[in-house]
Order: sequence, then C-alpha cells, then structure tokens
Amino acid sequence: MRCHIPAARRGPLLCLVPFLWTLALGLWGLSRQDSVWRDEAATWQVAGRPAGEIWRMLGNVDAVHGLYYLLMHGLFEVFGTSTTTLRMPSVLAVACAAVCVALIGRRVAGFWAGLGGALALGLLPAVQFYLQEGRPYALVAAGAGLSALLLVSLLQDRSGRRTWPRWTAYGAVVLVCALLNWLSLLALPAHAATLWWVRAGRGVWLRWAAYGSGAVAGALPLILFSRGQSDQVSWIPPLTWHMLIGPGILLAIGALGAWADRPDRSRVSAAAVGLPLLAVPQLGLIALSLVQPLFLDRYVLFAMVGLALLIGAALGAAVRACAPRFPKASALLVPGAVGVSVLALLPVELGRRAPASRVDDVLAVAGEVARLKRDGDAVLFVPAARRDTALVSPGAFTGLTDLALAESPVASATLKGEEAQPARIREALLEQRRVLLVTDSAKVAKAPSAERDKAKAEVLRERFTVVEDRQVRGRRVTVYERRG
Repeated sequence: MRCHIPAARRGPLLCLVPFLWTLALGLWGLSRQDSVWRDEAATWQVAGRPAGEIWRMLGNVDAVHGLYYLLMHGLFEVFGTSTTTLRMPSVLAVACAAVCVALIGRRVAGFWAGLGGALALGLLPAVQFYLQEGRPYALVAAGAGLSALLLVSLLQDRSGRRTWPRWTAYGAVVLVCALLNWLSLLALPAHAATLWWVRAGRGVWLRWAAYGSGAVAGALPLILFSRGQSDQVSWIPPLTWHMLIGPGILLAIGALGAWADRPDRSRVSAAAVGLPLLAVPQLGLIALSLVQPLFLDRYVLFAMVGLALLIGAALGAAVRACAPRFPKASALLVPGAVGVSVLALLPVELGRRAPASRVDDVLAVAGEVARLKRDGDAVLFVPAARRDTALVSPGAFTGLTDLALAESPVASATLKGEEAQPARIREALLEQRRVLLVTDSAKVAKAPSAERDKAKAEVLRERFTVVEDRQVRGRRVTVYERRG
C-alpha cells in the first residue's frame, strides 16, 4: 500500500509520534495522587543515601538493582527527590522503546506496522503499570528494543560496511540491561531463534556469539554474587497452572500477529523478530521457575516489545488488505484502532493511575502518623520492612522513638535496619505509655513470623489498649495506650 504521508515526513513522524504519544500516557496521572508504594519506597530511600553508603549496602542486599540505585541517586542529586524524578526515567524509557518498535516495524513490515506497534506498546496493560514505576523494568524494555533494532539492522545490512560499531553497541546494550536485571539475558536465546529463523550466515552467528558471550561474561560476577542474596525472592510463590493463563493469552495474540505477517524464511519479518522476543523470555522464566520460583511478569516486561511488534504487523497487514478497495479509509485504520483501544482500555488506564493499583501507599500512612502522634510517643513496625514509611517520610515521624531499632538502615547497610532482640524490645515497650504501630491493612496483613514481631504483638495485646485505628491504602496505623 502506498502511504499518503509524504516520504520525507515519514521518518521523523515515525519517531516523533510514538515518542510523544507514549510520553503523554506516562505523564498522565504521573504522581498517582502523590502515592508511593513499597517497591518504589525501596528505590526512594536507597537512592537518597550517599553513593558510598549505597555501595556498602549492595554487599548485603539488593545487589541486583545496584546500577539502577546509583543511576537514581544521581538523578535525585540533580533534579531533587520527588515522584516525578522517581518515575520519569521509566516514562522516557518506554517512550524510547516505542520508537525502537516503530523503527523495527518499518524495516520489517512497513510504515503502518511500525506506527501501529509503537502506539500499541504504551497501551498494553502490563506496560501501563510499569510505565509509571520507580523501578528498572521499563529501562530494560528500552534496552531490549534497542538491542533488537541493532540486530535487525545488522541482519538486513547488505552494504558491506564495517559492522563492528553496531555489534559493539549491541553487546554493550545487552550488558547494561543485564546489570539492571540479569534475567534480561533471556533476550539472547530469543535473538538466537531469530538468527535461526532467517538462516543467518556463519559470520553473523559468530559475531552474535562473541558479543553476546561478552555481555554474559560482564554480567556473570553480578549474577553469581546476587545468587547469595536469593532470600530476597523467597516470597515468590511456586509456579501454578493458573499463573500460566496470562502468558498463554499473550502468546496466542502474538501468534495471530505472526500469522497475519505471513512470514517466510527468506526475509527478516516481524514474526521472526517479535515472536521469539515475546515467547522465549516467558518460556525461559517458566522453566527457571520450575527450579526456583521466580515467575513475575515484571522480570520479562521487555517481552512486551515483541508483542507490540506483532500487533503492529497485524495492523500493517490489515491496512494492506484494505488498501486496494478502500485506499482513503485504509489510512485511518491504525489511528482508528488505537482510538478504539484507548476507549476500551479506559478502565485499565484509570485503574493503573490510581493509588489502589498498588498494594499499599507509604506516603498516605505517613500522613496518618503525623496526624495521630503526640510528643513522647513511640513507634513500632510490623514487619520491620514497614519502616520504609519512616525512611521515605522522616518528617512525619519526628519526635517518635523507634523502640525496636538497634541500628539504622544506613549504619547497618541494609534496607530496613537491624532490630534489637525480642527481650530488649519487650523491655522498651513496657516503659511506654503510648505506642503507634505501623503495619499492613487487615486485607493483606500476615500473621507475625519473626520472633521480634511476635514479641511486639504479644506485649501490645497483653498490656495495651487500642484507642485509634486507621487503615489507608493498604497500610494501617494503630494507636495503643498502656492499661492502668
């Protein structure tokens, strides 16, 4: 089909429109009503520490996110600490990923396939969630888009020009993604499937193996070291059949897009690039989860780049089929499909931008603490990880004594600090007249498992009376006063 947009304007529009579209989706409701949930609170409080203290903490916990924390530390230093600074890197990253989808789509399936896939990326429900998230997964998706674009350009290159700069860039991007989340290395077998599909030559295979191996070698120290901190993912539940429903639906949609592209092995098609990028990381994570539970969709968010490319291929095929009979209407097909999708997904779009889309809100509960506290009060956190509320909003806790804390998170080089022994907590608690307990709301709270938390709960139950109880956005503040 002949595109009605002048050729000179197609290239700039293909980059600019998806970038601005995705940027607008990201900026829409960016603050989520000034809410920050527990995962983002980890980024907030760690990135606010001095670089040396971040580095020291990584030796004990969260080494897998070390590069991201250091990046966010630099941004906080330059732009200040706010929800905008926290989330803008993810917004910009997904916008860049959309541009990569547009360029790949144009190369392998035409203008409308590139534009349709790029506009679809920011509308995918999983992408909408992490589009406004202060965590590294959107950055990895951008890297996956760029590495796929570089690979496609290398596979299509027939000019005989030097290719080592692009291969070097490819290896560097894969390495950086691995340092942000080493499960992103599952993109490498996806790329291998693409090479097999298009019958890549021996030289391409050797270069891919060399630069890919270099990226793996560069990330290997982090992989081995972070394995020693695997307790951090011990909460992930074992794989069950119902957890496979979502990936199954996505693979079915992707397969339909691949079929619409009418792929053959004589060219680099959208199916050859998108289907492996969608399927291999998800299937690989499922296989890993049979050994150790790791199945979380955010770990393979970058696979959505492949899904967007396949959706774009299907839209491009629809435009080509429509063009001979309805040439003017065919040019409106992609914008129309995007408009209908926006309306159909409006409940999802609004839901993702509401505080209720996350399990809790550390800023909201900090506000409750500030309203309920009195001079001389003490505070307890159950579990200890809920101390993130005080770390993100220290002003709300000014004047409160943290009874259980023996060593602060910075001093102990941990995320939540080191707490005193149960006997010491019990002794300190019995000396108080009024205590604020910060914990999870009743809907999501679990029974205390740590001995320290059991000691806190026991003394509060036996010696104190509840005088105030507030639950807000997944967290709870309960005020206790000692009997007698």
